[in-house]
Formats: sequence, C-alpha cells, structure tokens
Amino acid sequence: MKPVNLSEKLAMFSTHWDPHVVADYNQNEIMVVKFKGEFPFHLHEETDDFFYVLEGEMIMDIEGQPSHPIKAGELFVVPKGVVHRPRAENEVKVLLIEPKGEPNSGSADREPAPKPRI
Repeated sequence: MKPVNLSEKLAMFSTHWDPHVVADYNQNEIMVVKFKGEFPFHLHEETDDFFYVLEGEMIMDIEGQPSHPIKAGELFVVPKGVVHRPRAENEVKVLLIEPKGEPNSGSADREPAPKPRI
C-alpha cells in the first residue's frame, strides 16, 4: 500500500498505444497510456472499456453515432460489445481500467500491447 504518482509513471515511457500497469484493483489492472493518432475500430465482447483523460483531449468514435470529445478530467465508458475507436490529434494521457488479461486490441487486427508493470 503506497501512493502511485501517475505523472511520474507517465514520464517513464514515450510510446503511444502502449498501456503500462501501475496498480491492481480487485480483478482489474489500472494502467496509464499515451495516445496519438487513431486506434483501429474494435470491440470487447466480455467487458466495458474505461477511459479517464488525465491530460489533453481525445475523441471516442462509436460506430453509427456522433464522435465524443473527452477532455482532461472527464471519463468515458464504452459498454461491452460496442464498436469504438479512441483517437487523438495531439498526445493525450489516459488512465485505463481493464480486467486482468483483457487484450487492449479487443477484436481489432492488431497485436495486443504487452502491458508491462511500472
């Protein structure tokens, strides 16, 4: 039990779309990640997808719906089974919560990130 400084953790890497686990919460992993550009459209069949913007702004595209801008201090939950794509014109820093073992790529034709612990 100790505090986790998210700014310090985010300073430890510079890659995009590469979540890093900073803590565990029940059967979930709490991660920080940096986005820039766009991730492929995908879905998660068994779990919701949780995004909390720490710094910057991202856009969440939902298939068949208008896009949702999400600014620092805001969170967005994509329900399981919903096709979505996060994207960001400029680098954005995000906190994610996912069940342990859930690949970040969902159904996309993209290699899942390894999710190292920092």
